[in-house]
Order: sequence, then structure tokens, then C-alpha cells
Amino acid sequence: MASKVMDLIYWKDTERSGMVLTGLVVGLLSLFQLSIITVLSTLSLAVVCVTISVRVYYQILHALNWGDGDHPFKAYLDLDASLSGGQAEHYTRKAIVTVLSALDTLRNLIFVGNVFDSLKFLALMYLMTFLGKLCNGLTLLIIGLIALFSLPLYYRQRQEQVDSVLAKIHAQVDNVTDILQRLSHGGSSPLPEPTAGGDDKPKSQ
Repeated sequence: MASKVMDLIYWKDTERSGMVLTGLVVGLLSLFQLSIITVLSTLSLAVVCVTISVRVYYQILHALNWGDGDHPFKAYLDLDASLSGGQAEHYTRKAIVTVLSALDTLRNLIFVGNVFDSLKFLALMYLMTFLGKLCNGLTLLIIGLIALFSLPLYYRQRQEQVDSVLAKIHAQVDNVTDILQRLSHGGSSPLPEPTAGGDDKPKSQ
């Protein structure tokens, strides 16, 4: 499943990736005017109408001896979507650990487990209020979906240029982070780390 998703994102099959992206974007755009129940039921109705039509068409061809009678969606019906007991337990445990880790991180941010991290969280939430005034969650979801189908492919084609720009941005972020950390410690510079040879240890009198 992961390899198929990556094939879609990197446009290995242009027709299939285009159909998936167009369908998802159209479905999300329709949520601006219709409820999610209406959108899901309409999409399901359209898909089932198409699949039934194709199935009946193949049966007619087989009745006229113009086809071999194979099911047109046999590949999809034969997909194994079941999970064994061990796999289900593994994914359940992984989901629980992820949720608990997220809750623990959120608790530390809200109740100021670390002043610097809470200040960063405060600044992020403040910026999110401006973002919320400009667009809603559906707009961000559509933008994220389009970016998912475009940025990975662009990065693969322009990897060196993108890495160079990201390295410069990362260096600037590290500088600002270092300055803020020094300010949070009263402007004092961090203590030097002891060397492997122990040269920084106080000499005995």
C-alpha cells in the first residue's frame, strides 16, 4: 500500500495520479457548498453506477461470446485488506503510543514544562489566528493535497537547489534559536563541553 501511494505522489502512472488528484480536489471543493454527507453519498452513488454499468457490460459481452467473462474488478476484489492478530495488535499499540506521546507533548507545552518550547508554541498559535482569518481548514487541506502531489516530484527534480536553500534557512533558524535560548538563560553563553582528554577539568593544586 505504501509503494502504491508513493507511485501516485511521484506520478509513476500519470493518468491514475491525475484522476486521484482531480477527484480529491473536486470532492473537497464541493464541501464548500454541500455537506459532507451529501458529498460522500453522491460520490458513492456515482462510483457504484459506473461499476455496475461496467459489470453488466462485461456480462453482455460474455453472453454474446465477445469476451472471456472475467470480472472487470477482479484485481480489486482479490486485494487482501485483512490484518492478522499480531498485525492488528502492533498497529493498535503504535496508535496508542502515538496518541499518548502527542498528549504528553501538548501537556508540557500548555503547562510550561519548558519556557522556550511554550513560547514557541504561543507564537505558533498566534500566527495560526491570522491564518484562520485568511482561510479555513478546507482551503488548507486543498493546498496541502496539491502540495503533496507536486512538492515531492519538484524536490526530486531540483534536489540540489532545494537542499541549498533549505540549508541556508536552517542555519538562520539555528542562529535565531541560539539567540532566544541565550536570552531565556539571562544572556549567558552556554558552558563549553568538556573535551575527550579532560583538558577542561580543574587542575589539582
